[in-house]
This record gives sequence, C-alpha cells and structure tokens, in this order.
Amino acid sequence: MRGGHKEKGAVFQVGEQVKIEDVLKGVRKVVKEPPYVQTLADPFEVLISTVLSARARDETTAEVCELLFREVRSFRELKEIPLKRLEAIIKKSGFYKTKARYLKGIADRVLNDFGGRVPDTMEGLLSLPGVGRKTANLVLIAAFGRLEHICVDTHVHRISNRTGVVMTRNPEQTEMKLMKVAPRRLWAEINRLLVPFGKAVCTPLSPKCSGCPLGGGCPQVGVGRSR
Repeated sequence: MRGGHKEKGAVFQVGEQVKIEDVLKGVRKVVKEPPYVQTLADPFEVLISTVLSARARDETTAEVCELLFREVRSFRELKEIPLKRLEAIIKKSGFYKTKARYLKGIADRVLNDFGGRVPDTMEGLLSLPGVGRKTANLVLIAAFGRLEHICVDTHVHRISNRTGVVMTRNPEQTEMKLMKVAPRRLWAEINRLLVPFGKAVCTPLSPKCSGCPLGGGCPQVGVGRSR
C-alpha cells in the first residue's frame, strides 16, 4: 500500500504491509542478543529440556534440567530410572506426571526405533511422545544446525499476527507462512528475538504498547487493553 507515513520512532510505515524484517529491526532495540554462533548442543539435552520447558519458566526449566542430568545422561538411563524418582526430580517443572510419561515414552521409542540416537528428521522427531513441531524445530536447529527451520511457539505466533506480518489461526500455520514471507537469513533469529520480546513487552495480556519500539505503525491486531 502506498501513501503510508512513518511516525516518529516507528520502524515501519503506517498503513503499509508490515514486514518481519522491520519487526525484528525494532525488537533488536530492546532485546540484546550476541551475534549468532552455530554451536551445536547435545541432542539428548536439547530434546529433554524442551519437553520439560512446556508451560514452565526458563529459570525453573534450567534448575530442573541441572538436577535431572546429574542422574540421567542417556536414553538408557532415562528408561531405567524409576518413574517415581523421575517424577520427584522434575516435579517443579509442572505437569510432571505427564512430562515423566512423555520422557519414558521417548526413551523407549528412541532406543527401539532409532538406535538410541535422537532422530534428525522432522518425521522422526514428531513420532516421539509429547513432541510437536515447536520442539522438533528447536531440536533440528539447536542440536543439528538445521537453519532451514523456524521454531514457532505461542510468542512467535502471537507477535507475528498482532503486528500484521501474518494472519493465521495456529502456530503451525504461522510457521508455514513465515517461511514464505521471511528471508531465509532471518529464520534462526525469529524465535530468539520474539520469545524474550513477547515475555517482556508484547505480552499476551495488556502488552506494553506505549513503550514498544515498533511505534505507532503496529496495527495491534486483537489488542483490547494495553499499557
């Protein structure tokens, strides 16, 4: 759309189609991250910690994982640890009975079907209990260096729609749409920038729009009350 104007401090034109490049440009003003260095993390740790992180604070997940990895360093050990002991270790992460069941199921599946190694394909990862596309994408990116993926969680989904970059109903649709509209060079940045931005500024309820670095050009789709 032509004829848009840029408000002072805004990073994109009012009335024009919002681009993910412009959103990330604004987000970088408040989210400071070090230059990306492709450091591959241990696939076992990435997979297990991501399953445990569901609906848990980052600090809590880190604490629980530290305790768990002191006792469990492989899928064989995860399979053999008593269920009650596993539940006790991960209890603080919340929904611990469900998560413990998922972890036990993952250990069985990986040992029986994948030779004890974390699968390195989307299809293989999605076959594991409790693993959805967000977890699978994160494992592929962080553990295997597959930068041709975009990890979309609730924050990425919400912000992408709220800013008007996409119009989708669920995270999977957002992932597919972002892969079409976002330059490939930015794919790895999207999750790393939008997740902390969604926690600190563009929150689910009462987002801090008055101090948002995106300025007045943001369409604020679906925002009822803001600060």
